[in-house]
Amino acid sequence: MNKSELIQTVAEKIKISNDEAANMVDTFFESMREAMLRGDRIEIRGFGSFKVKSYEGYTGRNPKTGQSVQVKPKKMPFFKAGKGLLDYLNS
Repeated sequence: MNKSELIQTVAEKIKISNDEAANMVDTFFESMREAMLRGDRIEIRGFGSFKVKSYEGYTGRNPKTGQSVQVKPKKMPFFKAGKGLLDYLNS
């Protein structure tokens, strides 16, 4: 499912226009992005949790040339499925 399909599904389920559903979906994702940027953990009971993991910089190696490369520190989003979602998928 992509974003436009999600918007269409939300519009049909709660009987609102696609524009209103798009606004709801955009607001939801923007709120999640802002929370993760602040370093907050997002927990949706029965679905899962999102958090940001920070990775330190390190010296890596280019596999083609064997040359040492400095890898910059970075932050990566991480999702952990909740028990409810795991049970649903495995039932």
